[in-house]
Amino acid sequence: MTNALSNREIIQNWLSRFEDALARNDMASLTKLFESDCYWRDLVIFTWNMVVFEGLDDIEGMLSARLADTGPSNFVANRTKEMNGVVQGSFTFETRVGRGAGYLRLRNGLCWILLTTLTELKGHEEPLRERRDPVIVAGEPAPPNWLERRKEDQATLGVSEQPFVVIVGGGQAGLGLAARLKMLAVPTIIVDRHPRPGDAWRRRYKSLHTHSPVWTDDLPYVPFPEHWPIYSPKDQLANFLANYADIMGVIFWGNTNAENASYDEAKGEWSLTVCRNGETIELRPKQLVLATGMSGRPNIPSFPGQEGFKGDIYHSSVYPGSEEHAGKKAVVVGSNNSAFDIAVDLWEHAANVTMVQRSSTCVIHCNSMVDVVNRPLYSEEARRAGITVEQADLEDASVPFRLIPLFHTPLYKEIAERDSDLYDRLRKVGFMLDFGEDDSGLLMKYFRRGSGYYIDVGGANILADGKIKLKSRCELDMIEPDGIVLSNGEKLPADLIVLATGYASMDGWVAEIVSPEAAAKVGRVWGLGSETTYDPGPWEGELRNMWKPTRLEGLWFHGGNIQQARYYSGILALQLKARMEGIDTAVYPPMNS
Repeated sequence: MTNALSNREIIQNWLSRFEDALARNDMASLTKLFESDCYWRDLVIFTWNMVVFEGLDDIEGMLSARLADTGPSNFVANRTKEMNGVVQGSFTFETRVGRGAGYLRLRNGLCWILLTTLTELKGHEEPLRERRDPVIVAGEPAPPNWLERRKEDQATLGVSEQPFVVIVGGGQAGLGLAARLKMLAVPTIIVDRHPRPGDAWRRRYKSLHTHSPVWTDDLPYVPFPEHWPIYSPKDQLANFLANYADIMGVIFWGNTNAENASYDEAKGEWSLTVCRNGETIELRPKQLVLATGMSGRPNIPSFPGQEGFKGDIYHSSVYPGSEEHAGKKAVVVGSNNSAFDIAVDLWEHAANVTMVQRSSTCVIHCNSMVDVVNRPLYSEEARRAGITVEQADLEDASVPFRLIPLFHTPLYKEIAERDSDLYDRLRKVGFMLDFGEDDSGLLMKYFRRGSGYYIDVGGANILADGKIKLKSRCELDMIEPDGIVLSNGEKLPADLIVLATGYASMDGWVAEIVSPEAAAKVGRVWGLGSETTYDPGPWEGELRNMWKPTRLEGLWFHGGNIQQARYYSGILALQLKARMEGIDTAVYPPMNS
């Protein structure tokens, strides 16, 4: 108890000195509170942007530009702890227009890492807990009840009333953001090509499960029940998402394709043409969000001879399942999550399966991911210790991308030792393994390139046992009527080819829906500029164009894994709400710099 109190006093003392220096605009005193090698990650509350400041010069530049408008005050320490000589903890504070939360790490009394993030806009608080809507239905004439109001919203929004926001994509990311916006009274429509919420999961192959554990996957406002399986089966998750959409009262337009969009600068709005159940409709939102996901735009290569193949060819995104392919000769091109899932599904249905591995893969067993990487924040133990999902998300977000390798490399070294037998067996069958180009592990490969990894839910052992055959260090060169030819000249007979070749960047949707010129203006989506494979520089410090203003006015990108979609939907929703309410949202650094 004494240590916890002492840690809290250390954090509060620093915050008080920080607040005092901010109030006096005393840069000399402020810089004395930070290490020279310091990081400040700001999510919207100071900058109306998502940006990390690396070093004192960057911090001084931001404060010189933004401090007067922000007006931060009332910093109060919350949960604190000490780990490896670093005193750290969360805190709350407020600004002129909002309330915020943050996380602070101190070394020898000086700030090493600081996170500040917007959590609420003053005067626009969500109707939660003590602010619940009483929904009293009484009066003469009788006011509409909940169902009648729900039907009216569905009938009018997008018809006689225009939405402020349209979200393209109704998976868990789009649904979570729409729920956040509903709580903030922002008129919002989701448009999705599938008929029902959850269909993006429901229509995939039979054996599909999530690869992330349940403790990371709660949706905004509605956590999974305590009996929920650790890895969600696709149909169970799909049904949960359908019910979530109804519980949260979001407006979901299924069977709706977004066909083209253009931005009218004079009106400050988008013209979005959609085809809903065969009917062409023009929507005119002020803000357009592409929530098509990291797995929304298939990367489908073509090969010489493909048109003459006598069997079936599928991309993994539309692979229907393995029941009809029992006993067939199957080739799965790829070696990441979908490739392993589909190869195992085929093997379980008595197909003769060969995996073609074109490049090395970071393989992490799901139990090791839970025990070594997730357990401190996202686990049953963490929840018993009182760590809520909100607290876990805050601490997780507090580590700048530059420093994630520092935090994660020791964890993946531990995993390499823990699962050395599995890795040895994989290497013996010729499987190419890596832990990232700097041994920082799976998460950094995901942030840098969005591919190149497998969270092992059983497939690695099956491959290592030789039950799934492997061809590695080669490419699919051409397709013949009865099989494939590899780049090493080897021929493989095949009745079925599954291209688990991944997905293209979300900026491709901009080129398709808006224009190639608009896509070029926006630039790459995802990646950090780490100058590693598929992630060219320059260094960005944050994921490119995700959850923050882009160079195309009123256009936003939302997605990521389920945990990211949950947390950053709150950050994005507040930015959209602020624009609806006419709050000054001057972005720093300016978008033209």
